[in-house]
Amino acid sequence: MNEYDWMAERFEAHRGHLRAVAYRMLGSLSEADDAVQEAWLKLTRADTSDVANLGGWLTTVVGRVCLDMLRARKARREEPLGVHVPEPIISRADGPDPEQEAILADSVGLALLVVLEHLAPAERLAFVLHDTFAVPFEEIGPILGRSPAAAKQLASRARRRVRGAEPISDGDLASQRAVVEAFLTAARGGDLEGLLAVLDPDVVARPDAGPVVHGANALASTAIAFGRLARSAKLALVNGVPGLIASDGERLRSVMAFTIRGGKVTALDILVDPDRLARLDISPLVQ
Repeated sequence: MNEYDWMAERFEAHRGHLRAVAYRMLGSLSEADDAVQEAWLKLTRADTSDVANLGGWLTTVVGRVCLDMLRARKARREEPLGVHVPEPIISRADGPDPEQEAILADSVGLALLVVLEHLAPAERLAFVLHDTFAVPFEEIGPILGRSPAAAKQLASRARRRVRGAEPISDGDLASQRAVVEAFLTAARGGDLEGLLAVLDPDVVARPDAGPVVHGANALASTAIAFGRLARSAKLALVNGVPGLIASDGERLRSVMAFTIRGGKVTALDILVDPDRLARLDISPLVQ
């Protein structure tokens, strides 16, 4: 085995972890893969002969690449009409495939990724690397160009914001699935009372195009108005929890991620942007 092949083998051993870090940072698998590829290019150009912990070195490299990508995204993004819904990981209703499972093991539900979108890039990096992947602040500080103490303050600030806004779902996937199925059945049948029965009175629906919908009555009316789309919808796992996807033949029309508390839908994050939907990998659904 030559040196290049040896290096590639070592990198591949860390690829799954690096994708999980980058997805948590960027909320997009396609961008996460770009960040991981950039880390590979940096590895091929670097002298790592004195690197004792290659996994840690690669994690900080991916973190720095993601930080640059987040800053560039923030600089070019115009104020959106709706909420920026991260790109979800979609799996068959009976469970994710092994590759998806590896990413989701270190990832989060779509609703929390929406919350992370509101953090400043430096806050997001400090929070994700430290709180999720246990990277010490002594290594996070240099990525940000700040002291370890300053990096710790950024993570603490992000933690407070996340805890104050984090939507938490019931832990039982079977009960969540029953609620999503009841929602779908009622939407297909134009059953207003059936929808109200599974919606929390203060439910919030956050589409990535269009205004946020507040309250059970408003959301139920909207769901009935789009009953035709509901007829093409089916159950899937969205970031590891029950959700809905609607398609037109082989083309995705929407992805819906549910937050469910006490048997009621408390939040609904909806991705409908056709360009972003086209980038999603739905091959697990047709295998």
